Amino acid sequence: MATGGLEIEQLIMLLARLPGLGPRSARRAVLHLIKKKEGLMIPLSAALDRAVAAVTVCEVCGNVDTRSPCGICADPRRNESGLLIVVEDVADLWALERAGVGAVKYHVLGGVLSPLDGVGPDDLAIDSLVHRAGEFSEIVLAVNATVEGQTTAHYITDRLQGLGVRVTRLAHGVPVGGELDYLDEGTLSQALKARTAI
Repeated sequence: MATGGLEIEQLIMLLARLPGLGPRSARRAVLHLIKKKEGLMIPLSAALDRAVAAVTVCEVCGNVDTRSPCGICADPRRNESGLLIVVEDVADLWALERAGVGAVKYHVLGGVLSPLDGVGPDDLAIDSLVHRAGEFSEIVLAVNATVEGQTTAHYITDRLQGLGVRVTRLAHGVPVGGELDYLDEGTLSQALKARTAI
């Protein structure tokens, strides 16, 4: 049942589509925006308009920025490491940047191989990755530890074979601050297999 005008209901429906927001959270957010119309809603609307006009996908790595090549690809200091980190999504790239992994470059695949969902190699940015591979001394496959992520990693490794570039993957196992009693058997097994010297 509609409790506001058509514009308010449409705003609630649109916000409810965002990850982490359902209809109730969207309704609370809309009410907050309406109460703070001058200080929040109008600046938010203007920022969204500017973002729609300015945001683009980097033609080199697939990152989202307001220019192409993006700020990461255009930074000459990032050429020195010789390290390319391959991620599934832009959110993964941003997470690694927040973690401060260093002066590296990235390549966004745009997902993972998933035959059940109809996602094949042609649907991902794998060809452009193979094309870029010769510029780097090491490629780190930072895909999720899911069946689809590991399948994608194996496929990419096969495609990069013979190009003379070292291919590695992120370590899997016990997280920092993790307690063994709370970890699943697969994580514990992988942590034991990937053990390192102290």
